[in-house]
Amino acid sequence: MSRRIELIALLAIDALMFSLAYALLYLARFEWQWFGQPKLYPMMFWLPMLLMTAYWVLLFAFSGMYRERYAESRFDELVSLFKVVTVGVLILVFAIFIDTLEPSSSREAIFFYWASVYGLVSVGRLGVRTVQKALLVRGYGVHKALIVGWSDKVEQLYNEVARYPEAGLKIVGAIRLARPGEQPRVSESEGDGAAVAVAQVGTSACTIEALPRLIDELGVQDVLIALDGRDHDALLEVLRLCDGKPVKLKLVPDFYTLIGGMARTEHMYGLPLIEVLPEPMPAWEQSMKRVMDVTVSLLVLVLGMPLWLAIGLLIRLTSPGPAIYKQQRVGQHGRIFTLYKFRTMYVDAEARTGPVWATKDDPRVTPIGRWLRRWRLDEVPQFWNVLKGDMSLVGPRPERPYFVERFSREIPLYNRRHRVKPGITGWAQVRWKYDSSLDDVRQKVKFDLFYIENMSLRMDLKIIFRTIYTMLAGKGQ
Repeated sequence: MSRRIELIALLAIDALMFSLAYALLYLARFEWQWFGQPKLYPMMFWLPMLLMTAYWVLLFAFSGMYRERYAESRFDELVSLFKVVTVGVLILVFAIFIDTLEPSSSREAIFFYWASVYGLVSVGRLGVRTVQKALLVRGYGVHKALIVGWSDKVEQLYNEVARYPEAGLKIVGAIRLARPGEQPRVSESEGDGAAVAVAQVGTSACTIEALPRLIDELGVQDVLIALDGRDHDALLEVLRLCDGKPVKLKLVPDFYTLIGGMARTEHMYGLPLIEVLPEPMPAWEQSMKRVMDVTVSLLVLVLGMPLWLAIGLLIRLTSPGPAIYKQQRVGQHGRIFTLYKFRTMYVDAEARTGPVWATKDDPRVTPIGRWLRRWRLDEVPQFWNVLKGDMSLVGPRPERPYFVERFSREIPLYNRRHRVKPGITGWAQVRWKYDSSLDDVRQKVKFDLFYIENMSLRMDLKIIFRTIYTMLAGKGQ
């Protein structure tokens, strides 16, 4: 099933089971009186049930229970479900149940409700996952995978994947490296006879450069790496080329000692692979980060609306051209989006020079633009980008496609910045000055990569407070 259908099915079945669990608790307490005579009787049934259902759906969303769990173990999902339901019931105990239950019967009622929620939701989710697995076996909703490796290992891994259709992988292509003295060979997939798209390459590392193109052309979702443990350079090249691409990397176990804590072992129905972790933050922190993005953006845009309108009017009155400047930037996974800023330069400032860095005392900057840059108010329209989901409050600054293409060639791991959403501010912005040379960009990339590997709400708040200090101190350029 598609991701959208999977999400709708999970939400529907979970909501139904949460409602049934509340109905069972209601009957057990007020109709059957299993837990003694209640202190008070509720005047309504439907409204509390809807509120409880909404509470559980929100808690599940914050806990990552609706993230994609493609071809994962159903038992692992039950373990995650156990932890979330337990925490959810404990929250309800302190918020509601203690005031509404008799002390002598509270433990029994709490356990009954916990068992009802966990049992019913488990049954519902097992049903959805069982249907999903059955569809995968029949070839519906499978992930397209591409193999990178030596010719003999490509054949071996291809046969292993074919043996386990429950893993939900379909090999659609391969980059086959020929060992010294070996001639590259073209292979075709077994079963339906469809040809496997194969990039014939030699033995030099640069031949793997076809990987990004194949990922885009074939719609690849998983890259399976079948190399030897001594092929460090080839592995690093694959990791570099996949940076910023919306793909998961799965390695054969030979590389486990090389990647250490960056990966987790994954046994998919007898097919052992090691997945390089794609998500730098826990699911609940990602949810909280998004809530913080939306809340802060709405407050800034709505409460400051009179000031933003006044700034827009000043820009229009002091120089010809629009108040809002639009520019193409590269976002998460390399997607292009339109970034909004208050215009701080004269119209067509780069018509003669092309894309260039801004410099100190740049003559292209208008008088009002210089003031906006000093206090960083030119960035305010980007809160609209945050609301739309193109950006976050905190993250690596998005760059123009022209510079991304250039920096990707000259700076190792530059595209790794595109693993996460770009931000209005970031660790590099509060730790380093504005870009004026390639060395500045290299230094900022180091800070950006440090942020990505250490992302947390605590670090985001630290960066936001440092940014506010920079604004109040008028240290912008």
